[in-house]
Amino acid sequence: MRDAGKATASVLKLLALSIRPGMKTSELDTIASSEALKLGGKPSFKGFRGFPASLCVSINNEVVHGIPGDRIISEGDVVSLDFGLKLRGFQGDTALTIGVGKINPKTSKLIKVTKEALEAGIQAARNGNRVGDISTAIQKHVESHGFAVVREYTGHGIGRQMHEDPHVPNFGQPGTGPVLKRGMTIALEPMVTAGDWRTRLGNDGWVVYTADDSLAAHFEHTIAITEGDAEILTVN
Repeated sequence: MRDAGKATASVLKLLALSIRPGMKTSELDTIASSEALKLGGKPSFKGFRGFPASLCVSINNEVVHGIPGDRIISEGDVVSLDFGLKLRGFQGDTALTIGVGKINPKTSKLIKVTKEALEAGIQAARNGNRVGDISTAIQKHVESHGFAVVREYTGHGIGRQMHEDPHVPNFGQPGTGPVLKRGMTIALEPMVTAGDWRTRLGNDGWVVYTADDSLAAHFEHTIAITEGDAEILTVN
C-alpha cells in the first residue's frame, strides 16, 4: 500500500505541475497514463465500471468524475484532479484542486478550506475512534467557513480493490459508524461546494455537478490507521 500510494502521489504531483491555461484535459489524461506505466503501475479508473479515462478532471461546477477530452483549461478555472493507481496488487487514490492562474479570494478560500477539511479528517482517523468522528471533523470545519459538504458521495475503504468497506461520509455524528482499527486503509475525500450541498448527475452518467452550479473543490488522501496519528500513504 505504501508503494502504491507513493506512486499515485507522484503522478498527481506531476499533473499539478503540468496544468496550464490552453491545454486540453485529454493532455492531462495522457500524462497520467504514461507516468503510471513508467512507475510500473496501472491506472485504476480506466475501465472501472466503464469509466473511459485514466484520470478524472472536474472543472468549476463539476464535483467529481469529469471525463478528460477536448475541453480547454482556461485562466481562472478551478480544476480538481483525481487519480488512482494499482501497483503490485494494491491501490492508491488521491485528489487535489488547483486554481489555474488568478482566482478570486472566495475561490482561494474554498480550495484552502477543503484541503484543511481533509487534514481535519485525517487527524480524527485514529485507532479506537469511529468513522463518524472523521465525518464530523470534516463537516464542522467546512461549515464553520460558510461552505457546504457534498452528501451523495463519500470516502471509502481501499486496499486490493479501489472501493472497499467502510463508506466514509463527509458529514455525520461523532461516535457513530464502524470502529477504526490499526491496519485499516481508507481514502478520505471531502467534496465541498461554495453553495448548496446538493448535486446532479450529467447526461453521460458520470460527471457530477453542483445542483446550483456553484464552484466545487475536492481533496483526497489514502491513509492507514496506526496506534497513533494516521499515516498518509499518498505522499512522496
